[in-house]
Amino acid sequence: MVRAWVGLLIIGCAAFAQRPSDADAAALIERARTKALEYARSLPDFECTEVVHRYADDDPKRRSRMTPTDTLTIRIRYSQHREEHKLMLVNNRKTTQTFESLAGAIGTGEFGATLSAIFDPASQTGFVWAGSRTEAKHEIAEYLYLVDVEHSRYHMWNGGIGTGREVVVGYHGTVEIDSETGEVIRFSYVADDLPKGLAILAASTIVDYTLANVGGQDYLLPARSVSEVRGAEVSARNEIEFREYHKFAADSSIEFGPVK
Repeated sequence: MVRAWVGLLIIGCAAFAQRPSDADAAALIERARTKALEYARSLPDFECTEVVHRYADDDPKRRSRMTPTDTLTIRIRYSQHREEHKLMLVNNRKTTQTFESLAGAIGTGEFGATLSAIFDPASQTGFVWAGSRTEAKHEIAEYLYLVDVEHSRYHMWNGGIGTGREVVVGYHGTVEIDSETGEVIRFSYVADDLPKGLAILAASTIVDYTLANVGGQDYLLPARSVSEVRGAEVSARNEIEFREYHKFAADSSIEFGPVK
C-alpha cells in the first residue's frame, strides 16, 4: 500500500512546471535529514513557556464551533537532549496537578523527537516532492511523506499520557524545507489506520519553527503548533504558543503570571 501511495503522488507531482530533477529533490532530502538528525544534539539546554489553548465540542459534526475548555501554562525544560514538562497554571491559576495526569488532548515531541523520527533511516520514510514557493526571500520546497506502522514510533494513548491504552500508528504529512539551509521550517503529521478500540477517529498536528535567541545565539525552535483530534463523541483542538526561550542553568527559575 505504501509503494502504491507514493507512486500515485509521483504521477500527480509531475504536473508541476518547476519540479526539480529526481537527483536534486533527493539531495535536498538528504541535506534535511542531516540537519534533522543533528538538530536535537545541537540544541543548548534551555527553558521556555508553552501556552496551550484547548477547545472541544461534544458534537463531532460541529467541529468549526469548538468552544474553549481551558488554558494550560507549561514550563518546558530541555536538558541533556531530553524534554521535561511541568504544568504550572490552569486557566491562569497555580495548580498542583501534574502534566502526566492531564486528561484530554495533549502532545509532546516538538523539540526534535518527531522531526528526527521522520528523517531517521530506520523509519524508511517515503518522500515525494510536492511543490515550492518563495517565503521571506527564501525558496521553500514542500515534500509529502509517509511512515508505515511497521517502522513508526508515533505513540497514542486513550487516556492520560502514559496511562490507559497505548498504540503505535503509522502517519503521513508534509515537510517544508528551506532550500538554501536544508532546515525544516514547518511540518505536519496525520495518524493513519487508527484502531477502533482507541476511540479516536482522526489526529493531526502542524508545527511552525522560527529563530529564537538562547544565550546570545539564534536557534530554530518551535513557535506555534495546532493539533486536532476527532473522536466518535468528542472533537478537540489545541492551539499552542512557545514563548520566553532562555538558557537553562541549574539555579534558574521562571515566574508565571497571568497569561493572555
